[in-house]
Amino acid sequence: MSAGSNGKHKVLNGSRPKLSVWKFSSCDGCQLSLLDCEDELLEVTEAVEIAYFLEATSATAKGPYDLTLVEGSISTPHDAERIHEIRRVSKTLVSIGACATTGGIQALRNFAALGDLVTAVYANPEYISTLRTSTAIADHVHVDFELQGCPISKAQLLEVVSALLAGRRPNVQSHSVCVECKGAGIPCVMVSHGTPCLGPVTAAGCGALCPLYARGCFGCFGPKEQANTEALAAQWRALGANDPQLLRAFRGITGNAPAFRREATLHE
Repeated sequence: MSAGSNGKHKVLNGSRPKLSVWKFSSCDGCQLSLLDCEDELLEVTEAVEIAYFLEATSATAKGPYDLTLVEGSISTPHDAERIHEIRRVSKTLVSIGACATTGGIQALRNFAALGDLVTAVYANPEYISTLRTSTAIADHVHVDFELQGCPISKAQLLEVVSALLAGRRPNVQSHSVCVECKGAGIPCVMVSHGTPCLGPVTAAGCGALCPLYARGCFGCFGPKEQANTEALAAQWRALGANDPQLLRAFRGITGNAPAFRREATLHE
């Protein structure tokens, strides 16, 4: 983790700042990215008091919290109430991961008849209490920073935590996966063997994992800034893709993100 100008992490309120981590509708993968920091995690625990993080410990402390990380989408009435409670006791709130920033893979239900899905999945649908949609945290409360990814990059997470503790804005890249491919010397899968890829419109952070293995990007980190989805769709068509393939591609893990959602509607 980076340090402030005095070589130490910024201390709030005369003591270690309180960190809380909360889960909503998700798979826990982004919380595990924090636990996966291993050696760096020791430095995190020295810099902050982990006041609430049920994935890591049952010990909890009440807010207010200086920094709150929220994983998962808002999918139930209880979620919708709880996120407002968390926002009220959090000085800085960061949504982490595709579910928290776009609604996640569960947002596929936003484009279908919810009643049909509940009936098909659950033996006793009358016991299910859910919202019609799965939506991002920012659709319900003010979010100070969004960290994309499915799962998030632990390097980016450490940068965000470190930056916010030091009182500066996080330095998280806004370029596309294509830049990561270029930097790593990975041949473009669309140019080299005609494989459709969402890399040109997807935010970097994964290390170009799929193209590294000669597979097209699936858009796990969501759309980059000013993503030109129309131009990419035209290129996919030139490679032989049809509307169902384009719809499936843009309506995936981060399909509820505005840029991908708009493009998908053009191919329904």
